[in-house]
Amino acid sequence: MNENELMAKERVPKAVAVMAIPSVISSLVTVIYNMADTFFVGQTGDPLQVAAVSLTNPIFILFMAVANMLGMGGSAVASMAMGEKNEGKVRKVSAIVTYASLGAGIILAAVLLLFTAPILEVFGANEETYEFAKGYTIYVAWGAPFIIWSAAASFIVRAEGASKEAMVGNMIGTIANIVLDPVFVSGLGQGAAGAAIATTISNIMASGYYLWYFLKRSKHMSIGIRYFTFHEGIMARICSTGLPTAIFSALMSVSTIVLNQILVAYGNAPMAAIGIVFKANMFITFLQMGLANGVQPLLGYNYGAGNMGRFIEVEKFTKKCCLIVGILSTALYFVFREEIIRIFIDDEEVIRYGVEMLIAYMLSGPVIGFLFVNMNSMQSVGRAFPATVLSVMRQGLLLIPLLYLLQAVAGIDGVIYGQSITDYITVAASAVLWGRMKGQLRKKI
Repeated sequence: MNENELMAKERVPKAVAVMAIPSVISSLVTVIYNMADTFFVGQTGDPLQVAAVSLTNPIFILFMAVANMLGMGGSAVASMAMGEKNEGKVRKVSAIVTYASLGAGIILAAVLLLFTAPILEVFGANEETYEFAKGYTIYVAWGAPFIIWSAAASFIVRAEGASKEAMVGNMIGTIANIVLDPVFVSGLGQGAAGAAIATTISNIMASGYYLWYFLKRSKHMSIGIRYFTFHEGIMARICSTGLPTAIFSALMSVSTIVLNQILVAYGNAPMAAIGIVFKANMFITFLQMGLANGVQPLLGYNYGAGNMGRFIEVEKFTKKCCLIVGILSTALYFVFREEIIRIFIDDEEVIRYGVEMLIAYMLSGPVIGFLFVNMNSMQSVGRAFPATVLSVMRQGLLLIPLLYLLQAVAGIDGVIYGQSITDYITVAASAVLWGRMKGQLRKKI
């Protein structure tokens, strides 16, 4: 079937499956990719190196903030343009996302290389972890343009219905990273720095695949420089539409820095543990985020085509899927919580902290998918501001003050529950906002 039949006419369960399954696989591949560095560094048996990789998490999250803003925003704008049969606009979107991603990557790389020491100091590095964190930061900085563009490109490719191709690009990067990590971390004795080298090389390889796709396989998109423009308001629309997702990731970076600064006072073991838990819990979160992101082109296309009935049917079915996988994955994690932490490191103090933290983080697992579907639905109808408010609430206005409050009340035992409490509040707020917005759209269309 062609992409128009899939987006506009195919039965909703099948259309969601065709679009979402590759996206879910891509998300899980991303989780494995993110886990790989922590896993292989953990095999060194050195909690300091694991803590150093945890300290540098905000850097990668910041890269993803830019990639998500351009990729998710570009995907929404491109899918709406395809629904409107505006192929010229689709080509401009893909070109703008490409060159904006590369430019942003170069700027971020320069900042990281010029200000490594003060940045790591803000992140919470101490005398024991600084050199390990510095090695990781320097090498990952060189890969910034490729990390950002390969992530953004996967969203753009998915916008024209090529979910399988987007999945292949993600898998290329992940498989390369998994193969190269043990080579550089242990084989060549580079430790944490070796993990960053593997990350950079694997993203260069993924970028090469997407370059081939745009040049040889894409039916509607282009990365030709002639399509890049600051006119017509396309760049502004991409950025404003993708802003909620970007703010979500950027504030996640800020909240991670705050959390690191709080935990470092309790020693390096909690720092190492939270890094492991953060990566492990990504499985529950990204599983549902993959579902929500996968159907975004379906939502955008049908809104652009004026088919609000199909839009709402896709949204409801996706939420049911998120609830089911959220409950099942959370239950699985609860049963095997200690085994999950032991996969990464064999240090009893880190494991003790890690098990307690994992339980606290996965409490919101069954419902977090509702937030992602509601936010993507808002973005797909061009209502970026409410989704931005939700992002700011979840990772900033609510979470950061709550972390300090919980520390004052219950110390480290309180801090680790901050994310789940914030998640439940934000899910409830998103249900109210999107419910009102959906009612207005039904009347309008």
